[in-house]
Amino acid sequence: MTQVDFHFNVPDKMQYACRLLRKAVNSGAKVVVTGPGELLQQLDVQLWTFSQTDFIAHALLPDPHGVAAASDIVLTEQARLAEHRQVLLNLADSIPQDLELFERLVEIVSLEDADRTLARNRWKHYAGLGLELIQHDLAKKSDNLR
Repeated sequence: MTQVDFHFNVPDKMQYACRLLRKAVNSGAKVVVTGPGELLQQLDVQLWTFSQTDFIAHALLPDPHGVAAASDIVLTEQARLAEHRQVLLNLADSIPQDLELFERLVEIVSLEDADRTLARNRWKHYAGLGLELIQHDLAKKSDNLR
């Protein structure tokens, strides 16, 4: 059964996603990131530029060069197209399709009211499915994956 981690009160979702992906890769995890194409394109650029000292290797699907098979991070609008099944990071406002294929689902929730409302709806949906839900409230933590 998929475990769902909600990271609440995130000031900057894209920066936090980059730091979270860096941490995941450093721990040996394989991550599929799903969301709207425009947002994935932005994340693709940020993964190359967010830190002067770090490089976070990743691939964007569709992948005509076959790099995704060797990448620990795959960005795609359709999670089921990725080969990895360990962690799914959802950057969409909606519930990701095929979430049951993954061991773990991660949701990042900003401080914006609209984002929080959509996240509450996703929380209720996951709870209704009987999934294990875990909260990570950044407002209560001193270390925000810096």
